Amino acid sequence: MKWALLSVWNKEGIADLAGELHRHGVRLLSSGGTGAALMKAAIPFTEVSEYTGSAEMMDGRVKTLHPRIHGGLLGRRGIDDRVMDEEGIHPIDLLVVNLYPFEEMAGKDLPLSTLVEYIDIGGPAMIRAAAKNYRDVAVITDPGDYPLVREALKNGGFTPEERLMLARRAFALTASYDAAISNYLHSLDTGFPPVFTIQFRNGRTLRYGENPHQRGAVYGMSGIAGEEPLQGKQMSYNNYLDLSAAAGLIREFSDPAAVIVKHNNPCGVAIGDTLLDAYVKGRDVDPVSAYGSVVALNREVDRHVAEEIAGTFVEVIAAPSFSSNALKMFEKKENLRVLNLPAPAGGWELRTIDGGVLVQHTPSYKEHWEVVTDRDATPAEMKAMKFACKVCAHTRSNAIVFADSTRTLGIGAGQMSRVDAAKIAIEKSRFPLAGSAVASDAFLPFPDTLEVAAAAGATALVQPGGSIRDKEVIEAANRLNVAMVFTGIRHFRH
Repeated sequence: MKWALLSVWNKEGIADLAGELHRHGVRLLSSGGTGAALMKAAIPFTEVSEYTGSAEMMDGRVKTLHPRIHGGLLGRRGIDDRVMDEEGIHPIDLLVVNLYPFEEMAGKDLPLSTLVEYIDIGGPAMIRAAAKNYRDVAVITDPGDYPLVREALKNGGFTPEERLMLARRAFALTASYDAAISNYLHSLDTGFPPVFTIQFRNGRTLRYGENPHQRGAVYGMSGIAGEEPLQGKQMSYNNYLDLSAAAGLIREFSDPAAVIVKHNNPCGVAIGDTLLDAYVKGRDVDPVSAYGSVVALNREVDRHVAEEIAGTFVEVIAAPSFSSNALKMFEKKENLRVLNLPAPAGGWELRTIDGGVLVQHTPSYKEHWEVVTDRDATPAEMKAMKFACKVCAHTRSNAIVFADSTRTLGIGAGQMSRVDAAKIAIEKSRFPLAGSAVASDAFLPFPDTLEVAAAAGATALVQPGGSIRDKEVIEAANRLNVAMVFTGIRHFRH
């Protein structure tokens, strides 16, 4: 390497890197804030404007957009040498650039006239030029890749494979950067942009997709998508789906709680005075389905909880943290996947369909609970309904959930008929349903589901309301002495 151009917004580690390049005899080009950082560190460099013969202009909007810069990046060694010599263009062998933080600033509610100043022009142009000419130019866009430069200096240069890898990263960065700008500008006047561009990083190939004959991969750097096991086998496609469902539900609870998921539906949910109490109660709701399940907990897992979990075959366990004794206990289960439960990533929800995607955003909302029957719900019934409603919102539609104030008692999920969902919940229950509460994810179009629930012993029911037959359902609830609450919010989950 003879020449390197350094122009970075994020100056983390740039002075140290520049110093190493200088000590290896690499001549440096720089400008602006990067040049000031090099000057402060007493590292010799050539100012870009001095090299190009053109001063920076328009408040720095134009500084690297010059033939002597782009010629040095795009010039093909052995092909364009004569032209470069005639124009006094030095071949630039290394480009170190990172970009103005548009996406970060877009989240600060700045006026558009201010935000556009964070749209980098020269940086992406140089990155694309260097990446196009990757056979001759190495392009570094992330301070995390500075160790690669140091290794290249020791080894006499970058390998062809490293150059291609860096070019791929460079084009991924410019694609992501342009996507963020496009999405922001397209969404200024509407809730959803007419053109939606998205990119996920950190792609990892999975053993297979939903089934062994299908191929699968996971992408993402945050939330559940970014997590990998602390121990155990590689996560599968279905493990990620189930863990995402479990994580969404466990975040509903502030008390010590356990969520046990099987095939993307909760099969046991409980809260308790302790995490051990919550886990045992949740597992015992449906111990048959708990076999081979995914478990999410919202407190640190200690040795006692780990011993209890280890007594059942579990595919995945996720919690905010694990004691050292718990991890030692899980080591005996070498196939058990143990993961830290991350903070929610947030953002838009995406679902693929044939030929495209569905995009959904859930803004903050507040349910309006209203008792619509002659009889008010008791405090215990109200507590049980609130518990059942949380679980119901995370259960596949049509969904009916029976619960008391601390655990689910029976769950009917994913049925075409709401009354069938109620019958399945009753059939699966291992506990008496007398005095239980019931939640429905959508309104009851007929009294039949209410009648089935009441016959099983339920004394309270919560639903969104909004059916043309609400009056008929309310009359049935009064006749059966069931306290009923309307929330005004539907919770379909397809």
